[in-house]
Amino acid sequence: MQQQGLLKDGVIYGPLIQKTYLCAMSSLKKLLGQTAVYGLSSIVGRLLNYLMVPLYTYNLPAAEYGMVIELYSYVALLFALLTYGMETTFFRFSETENDKKQVLSTSSIALLVSTFVFLIVSWFSRESIAGALGYEAHVEFVSWFIIIIAFDALTSIPFAWLRQQNKAFNFAGLKLINIFVNLSLNLFFILYCPRVMAQGESHWLYGFVNSIFNPEMLVSYVFISNLIASGITMAMMLPIYKHIKLGFNWNIWKRMMPYTLPVLVVNITGLIPISMDKILLPVFYSGTAEESMHQLGVYGANTKIAVIMLLFIQTFRYAADPFFFAESRNHNARETYAKVMHWFVIFGSGIFLATVMFLDVIKYFVGTEYRDGLFVIPILLMGNLILGVNYNLSFWYKLTNKTIYGAWFSIIGAVTSIALNIILVPRFGMMGSAWSVFAAYLIPTVLTYFYGKKYYPIPYKVWPMLLYPTMVYIIYYIQSAMEWSLVFRVVFFVVLGVSIVLYERRRKAGKA
Repeated sequence: MQQQGLLKDGVIYGPLIQKTYLCAMSSLKKLLGQTAVYGLSSIVGRLLNYLMVPLYTYNLPAAEYGMVIELYSYVALLFALLTYGMETTFFRFSETENDKKQVLSTSSIALLVSTFVFLIVSWFSRESIAGALGYEAHVEFVSWFIIIIAFDALTSIPFAWLRQQNKAFNFAGLKLINIFVNLSLNLFFILYCPRVMAQGESHWLYGFVNSIFNPEMLVSYVFISNLIASGITMAMMLPIYKHIKLGFNWNIWKRMMPYTLPVLVVNITGLIPISMDKILLPVFYSGTAEESMHQLGVYGANTKIAVIMLLFIQTFRYAADPFFFAESRNHNARETYAKVMHWFVIFGSGIFLATVMFLDVIKYFVGTEYRDGLFVIPILLMGNLILGVNYNLSFWYKLTNKTIYGAWFSIIGAVTSIALNIILVPRFGMMGSAWSVFAAYLIPTVLTYFYGKKYYPIPYKVWPMLLYPTMVYIIYYIQSAMEWSLVFRVVFFVVLGVSIVLYERRRKAGKA
């Protein structure tokens, strides 16, 4: 008797294909569901966080905002160094080890010890660090950031554990609390306190505000708000550390380190393009120190607009990290990875087009002083999309324990970034910084793809991956040259989106 298969789109598929199809769709639905939860918290969180950008750019001079951009660029690199890839390593070993709580305990203790060492050494060296960074007059900035980095490092494994346990709502809630506290304090110090001081003793809170607030040091309250928010998050994560009573497993740790050290290199060198452009811009910009910080402030504000693509990538990544590792056990995993990549590129291309087509509206997100740098946004957006593609591609060396390849690719990208900043910034200013980011993401992505074909071939649809980004960039160029009206752009974008969905459905059905 012939076994009936799956009837779909008028075609009967056999049992094996049926099982493969249903398994793949179930996995994709699981990823979509988790991405929705992480995405909602990430989008809401980022939107709350984004409110700080107009808050800063409408209230802080560009030179002072440049200080914020510069210091947080250093913090990003230090945080990656201090966590040394243990987050990814925790995910991997939680899948391969039988005793998952031992993995959690060992990872947590390892980070506790390394963070304590960092805290002691950096605290007693804070004056030297401040001098080296050019902040001799503000040693307190360095002191605050030492504590912030320590708090954030100690919460990295607890947050990873929540993701590994599929506790998306717990994860989202804690992230939102951190952002809400940070935003509320920023609004209090930067908007409310100056108004109270302006009203003087007639305001009922004047005495309190006058005792804690110095209007001459407005930028310092950006860092104080972060410090308080990180401290509250750390306190709320302490219950998870109860698992460290299980002790430190030396055998697990010894197997972790060869895996995690290349991941550390990948993380550090991966951050260099997105951090080093902001660190090197004031160094190599051909102008005075104040002009350099002004240029950095303008560039930094516009990179925040381009971060909308990174928001999409980060939202995707929160769900994809545990999903990709768990999916690797399925026989049809590679087909699933290819489908995920295909739709990732489509959505990413749509985000690019939506941002650049309506830039004349989005520009009001930043203050007038900062709008001279809008021209870097398309370059940075496309570079960030390439970064997302690279993130998808990179799972082949994580799944095959060949993380050393990722380290080498990232080193090449980092060297590219530094070299191009040195060459281009003196001549082109912030435009040189933007192109350095683009090139530093593109080169490792190409290398990751070709080496992945050799060691872990995945049936990616390469031409659509190239077609969609190319198409949206051409559309952006045409609409910029022809100066389409706002109404026409809205209609065109909607029609294009519907056409792509219909085309993909027909292609899936084998009719296109």
